[in-house]
Amino acid sequence: MENNQPVLHLPKTGLEKVMDIVSLLLIIINFIYLISVWNTLPEQVPIHFNGKGEVDGWGGRVVIWLLPTISLFLWFGLTLMERVPHLFNYPIEITEKNAVFQYKNARMMSLFLKVEIILVLLYTSWQSVHAAKGDEGGLGRAELPILLILILGSIAFFVIRSVRNAK
Repeated sequence: MENNQPVLHLPKTGLEKVMDIVSLLLIIINFIYLISVWNTLPEQVPIHFNGKGEVDGWGGRVVIWLLPTISLFLWFGLTLMERVPHLFNYPIEITEKNAVFQYKNARMMSLFLKVEIILVLLYTSWQSVHAAKGDEGGLGRAELPILLILILGSIAFFVIRSVRNAK
């Protein structure tokens, strides 16, 4: 399938730069937090929570580094992807007339999702540490639906915005 979408090189806005920095800072905070609590962690930590938010899987404490590591790979991957919005799939036809808006909208959606997902992974790391120490029972029942609504709501917002500004 050939991609005939216009190739544009659009500089990031101030807000986009701030969102990039915020998402990177969240990852750094996650690593610093885990370093600060490492010596207090038991040998076994939660590695999975069920739909009720209860811990239903345990693993060695080294697994606690998985979430911030995933966050870092996610950050790099999405940051690279944001540079080539002409390669994205869009719900509408991209033309010379609508390309600037559509590319900026898609890039902003990627940035929002990057911040939201990294924030979710940071929160899950924090909850895993507290559950490992016996401080809390794990993720609450309402947390998963709230997080899904947040992420899916962002996607819906930007897709609707894209379709409404198709011209």
